[in-house]
Amino acid sequence: MSGPEFGPGNHDDSDEFDAPAEVVAAARTQRRIALGYGLVFTLAIFASPVLSLTLPWWSGARLLGGMSPGFVAAAGGIYAFLLALGIAAASLARSVEVRMLGSSDEDDPAG
Repeated sequence: MSGPEFGPGNHDDSDEFDAPAEVVAAARTQRRIALGYGLVFTLAIFASPVLSLTLPWWSGARLLGGMSPGFVAAAGGIYAFLLALGIAAASLARSVEVRMLGSSDEDDPAG
């Protein structure tokens, strides 16, 4: 007894296969998403030093406890922003991939 044979003409009708053009289009879209979010990441990282050099109140003003706005941004604000940015990028990339390529029944948590 031999196992199932796989080849160009032996696909089940219930199986779904993505065409190479669909995969390339999905990869291009994912690359655009990654570059866009990478740009936002880079701007967020360079924002604090640029603000410190251009706005005197960024490092001179005092908030609660004597902390400057720059210190608050560096101590906690950037981490909260980057967490939100990562979640947004991952959810957008996942939804684009599912929409463009679909998912198999094994990958689909809904059934």
